[in-house]
Amino acid sequence: MRPAPGSLREQVRKDFHRHGGRILNAGFVTLLVYRFGRWANARNNRLARRSAQKIYGAISMVVSTVTRVWLPAQVTLGDGFHIIHAEGSISIHPDVVIGKRCGIMHNVTIGTNMIAGVPKIGDDVFIGVNSTVLGNIRIGDRVRIGANTAVTTDVPSDSIVIGSPAKIYPRLGPFVRGDADT
Repeated sequence: MRPAPGSLREQVRKDFHRHGGRILNAGFVTLLVYRFGRWANARNNRLARRSAQKIYGAISMVVSTVTRVWLPAQVTLGDGFHIIHAEGSISIHPDVVIGKRCGIMHNVTIGTNMIAGVPKIGDDVFIGVNSTVLGNIRIGDRVRIGANTAVTTDVPSDSIVIGSPAKIYPRLGPFVRGDADT
């Protein structure tokens, strides 16, 4: 019997398979704790919610210290979020919104308390190693952010972003717009 789509059990099952089917994968463990935190915050009974939040807080503190991945339960994640390598630190601001099928590498920072506003990241986005995405900006769909890139401006869909400061390039040039002579 399969769990209902969108249920905590089904989300954890998908996260497990997406992260290599290994219980001790740091990305999977981080997402497991994140999902528990979301579940804890959704409890209707005040006593149950507070108790679950206390358990989440203790577990989250230990897991984030061990894995060096800080993914608070307040973050809004779309389906298919993937921590590709959790071999370095990852920090995501609690107010960040991330779309479907986003993959991030290690040593990534998304959002900061130093600047007002947080990024909104679209669907099918990849964020490379040592990259930062800061400020009240919008990252479009199907964007690729290269390694060592500092993004502080809006990025249109179907783009590649590289460098520090970031330079934005159209991903497929004329083929995206249909202007190619074929």
